[in-house]
Amino acid sequence: MSYDIPTQGRIPVLDITIPIHWNNHAMLMFGIWFVLVPAAVMFLRFGKIRPSTYGIPRGTPKWAWPELCWSVHKYTLYAALFLALGGAAFAMILSGGFSGTLHACFGLGTLLLGSMQILSAWFRGSHGGRKDPAADPEDRATWGGDHFDMTPRRWWFEAYHKTAGYFALLLAFGAVATGLSQFWMPGIAIALATVVATGLVLAVVLQGRGHNHDTYQSVYGTHPDHPFNRRRFGQMLADQGRKP
Repeated sequence: MSYDIPTQGRIPVLDITIPIHWNNHAMLMFGIWFVLVPAAVMFLRFGKIRPSTYGIPRGTPKWAWPELCWSVHKYTLYAALFLALGGAAFAMILSGGFSGTLHACFGLGTLLLGSMQILSAWFRGSHGGRKDPAADPEDRATWGGDHFDMTPRRWWFEAYHKTAGYFALLLAFGAVATGLSQFWMPGIAIALATVVATGLVLAVVLQGRGHNHDTYQSVYGTHPDHPFNRRRFGQMLADQGRKP
């Protein structure tokens, strides 16, 4: 089915007609989903500190290292989704609504999964641990929290959040590819190929240099009495046929 791309759009509230510059929409969405979002993901994946006995020091500010990677990840993704929703809404208003094209379907799917990423983060549960402001550093009984104890709530949040994030980027790739099939921009095509190739090389190098640290141990440390460390150690011994 062919789809004629409109060159003018009407703004209902102002009752005016303006020219539509689809190249601006394309550059905005590309910048969001293939610059901002991958940067936020890579910064967290490879920016965590090397695990120590008790992890991140108590009292570390949110915008100081090593808490910085989580703050950058969180607020960059908030900004990215805000811009993406605005860009999509503006495009739909000017073009007269949802077009039903393959590009529009990929775009809608990307926005839905992106929104779910934000919503899912609100249900990740409490943190806990020695560094928690409500905990007594000398009393392990006060360190409880969904993340520190790795409760089912936290376990399933991580399982969904990490997996759905990669699927959102996959849908974004589909949105860009189908968008280029409707409105060809060689600069965007070259930039897309460059970003994918650069991201692959960078991820391999950082992974190979050992910068992808375990999240739990980076945050809470390697102490064998930490609940999730103890659970994993027991599982490792069970796999080896030994008793913990």
